[in-house]
Amino acid sequence: MTIAFLLTTLVVVVTPGAGVLFTLSAGLTGGHRAALLAAVSGTLATLPHLLAAVTGLAALLHSSALAFDLIKYVGVGYLLWLAVATVRERGAFTVDDHGPAPPAGRIIGSAVAMNLLNPKLTIFFVAFLPQFVEPGSPGALGRMLGLGAVFTATTLVVFVGYGLGAAAVRRRVLDRPRVADWLRRCFAGSFLGLGLLLARAEA
Repeated sequence: MTIAFLLTTLVVVVTPGAGVLFTLSAGLTGGHRAALLAAVSGTLATLPHLLAAVTGLAALLHSSALAFDLIKYVGVGYLLWLAVATVRERGAFTVDDHGPAPPAGRIIGSAVAMNLLNPKLTIFFVAFLPQFVEPGSPGALGRMLGLGAVFTATTLVVFVGYGLGAAAVRRRVLDRPRVADWLRRCFAGSFLGLGLLLARAEA
């Protein structure tokens, strides 16, 4: 493991994306419990991408325009649905201190689906990890798995930090309806923007 790998991983994970936005939203709307559920679930959803990269499935998706586009547009559709649901104050995105807490199953399912349907994660593992593994070396597989584990652990720490930070200021948001409305629109616009960016992604 190198400093370059750690720094690059940190930059990639800290940069706000769909997973970060969802974890922030979960913390604001459901508190610490929802934030932790979203963080852990979103992180676990990166593991199938890592396994796909290690077994070669990611390379197949990367080279197959049809398979890539299929996953990509399902992901785009899901992000657009989240944007609409956020604007309409539905699902896990409603900031309401008097209503029931967001169901755990809904939070987990949304967090997992969001990262599973994100082909950029697969591209990341295909294009990023091999740069730090010597091709054909006897321990290449183990090294790639180890680096992937470091990426996953970093993702969990960052997601938990974002989520608990959002949960910590939840009361201030709930006490200011205009702030809550502004944040809801920001989340909706962010999901919309991510969906449009994903639609332009190429294999």
